[in-house]
Amino acid sequence: MIRIERSREIEATPDRLWEVLADFGALASWVPMIQHTCPLSAQTEGAGTVRRVQVQRQTLVETVTVWSPPDLLTYTIEGLPPLVGVPVTSWRLVPRGSTTSVTVSTELDTGRNPVRVLVGRKVLERLETAAEFMLAGLDERVGSTS
Repeated sequence: MIRIERSREIEATPDRLWEVLADFGALASWVPMIQHTCPLSAQTEGAGTVRRVQVQRQTLVETVTVWSPPDLLTYTIEGLPPLVGVPVTSWRLVPRGSTTSVTVSTELDTGRNPVRVLVGRKVLERLETAAEFMLAGLDERVGSTS
């Protein structure tokens, strides 16, 4: 198992941040690197909610596995090459007085195959960059609408 993690202190309550994260199909409205997102399930909240995410030519399908307002959202990411496997991303919100510590982590089970480990590390590098963009976008979104 390999993992990346990025954190940011955001001046907002966990409830306010959760409002943005819980609008699961609207990710493209606050993350500039994402061209398009849309719901793929009739369900709009809770475990089992599914969205389509378009990043350049890459189409991903993200399925919520944990929905625990206002502190934990976890989803799988499908649509990467089979060699990569299925990353699992989690958002953790921890109140810290007037701010909230927001952590985005992604794990990938590569097994012991050295090629999968190498490819997995490269994928996680890209997902780490994406996490930085998502954290910045979330910060900007709650700052612009608070």
